[in-house]
Amino acid sequence: MLIILKHGAGPKEIETVVAEIQRVGYRPHVSEGENTTLIGAIGKGPTPELLEHFRALPEVADVIPISKPYKLASLEVSPKPTVLTWNSGATGGGEVMVAAGPCGVESREQTLSAARYVKRYGAQMLRGGAFKPRTSPYSYQGMGEEGLRILAEARAQTELPVVTEVMSPEQVERVASYADVLQIGARNAQNFALLQEVGQQQKAAVMLKRGMSMTLEEFLMSAEYVLAQGNMRVILVERGIRTFERATRFTLDVAAVPVLKSWTHLPVWIDPSHPAGKRDWVSALALAGLAAGADGIIVETHPEPEKALSDAAQQLHEAEFAALMERIKALLPALGRRLTRPMEVA
Repeated sequence: MLIILKHGAGPKEIETVVAEIQRVGYRPHVSEGENTTLIGAIGKGPTPELLEHFRALPEVADVIPISKPYKLASLEVSPKPTVLTWNSGATGGGEVMVAAGPCGVESREQTLSAARYVKRYGAQMLRGGAFKPRTSPYSYQGMGEEGLRILAEARAQTELPVVTEVMSPEQVERVASYADVLQIGARNAQNFALLQEVGQQQKAAVMLKRGMSMTLEEFLMSAEYVLAQGNMRVILVERGIRTFERATRFTLDVAAVPVLKSWTHLPVWIDPSHPAGKRDWVSALALAGLAAGADGIIVETHPEPEKALSDAAQQLHEAEFAALMERIKALLPALGRRLTRPMEVA
């Protein structure tokens, strides 16, 4: 249920209502606007008696049942867009971030080279897979913890936050000690034990990719598993779904961006690399996603894509990545948004 406090409610009134929400066994989520304070009470569907109980509190103006099955992810609980920040910039609320780097960490030289040039051309986050879930057990599986150490070195040299994939609940604590953002890949988008584990840790944000056969409501319910454990720093990524079309690797659901942004306060990103499957089409899909309203993109680029040990065909050359960044910088002002800048440190 959504509890709307009376105009002028201050910290004391908020504290009173939050304490009552906790007393009846619900979890509070406070959203303070300029004129109105909303408190979501998250738990099992409230009874009519419970709704009336909260309506009777002197601090409360009204109580509205939350209609969506995803509660914490819904705009009903948080009507303002969530903005996530790092020292390198922010995403959400008009701020757009680019995460870029190789599909997989293959060597120190390869990763540091990519980190340096993606920063030079304007990316604000470094991506790279230390653990690689592959369709074939015989394909390159990543460097594991050595790859995490290389990513941490790249972060130290460039001051870019790092996003990397985590594949099992047992890995979460270890990966979170190196990374700033934990990526949940498409194949793990409904691994509920993993989602709960990344939700319980507070060191890193979570980047959740849409499963290749998930509806948007199922996607948000997966996000709800993370949010319900207390980690509210979640990015949703549309990365292409499986359809009958075989010309591309997957079908990028561009419509998912405006739909999700009308349903949730969470930042919505696009992964143009996986649906394209071919580097020639990556830039067009990235720009389409941004034009549709995406708050960021995560894109693959490699110093020598032809030698890449995974996803070689879809990784951009350095010059291609530089050209994409120039097109993004030209596009965003026309959309009333901007490529985010480093945050000022007090």
